[in-house]
Amino acid sequence: MIYITRRERFNAAHRLFRTEWSDQENKDMFGGCANPNWHGHNYELFVTVKGKINPQLGYVMNLKDLSSLIKAKVIEKLDHKNLNLDVDFLKDVMTSTENVAIAIWQQLETPIRELGVELHGVKLMETENNFVEYFGETN
Repeated sequence: MIYITRRERFNAAHRLFRTEWSDQENKDMFGGCANPNWHGHNYELFVTVKGKINPQLGYVMNLKDLSSLIKAKVIEKLDHKNLNLDVDFLKDVMTSTENVAIAIWQQLETPIRELGVELHGVKLMETENNFVEYFGETN
């Protein structure tokens, strides 16, 4: 089994908040991330797949195919968007980095399997100091 990773980037705005809480309660819990006028990040997304090397080709899969799939299923929907308002697969989701990573996994798992490899992990970097890794666990 070998693992290969593709990096993509996107820029997006979001806000962490709970509608049932007051602005002050949201600010107390989420700090600047609860800004009513949103805030943004330059995200880096790392998608790792695993499989066996095709002996005729010398690789697990064509990275151009993986890049195209990530762009179609994820990047085009997230890039320069408001994650809270504009993204269908994040509707009614608290847009924490953790939840966004899980949602990205859900967008990619089946299409990647259809390419003959398995999705191993999604790493989403929100800042140079903060990132999440998700490997498909359900809890």
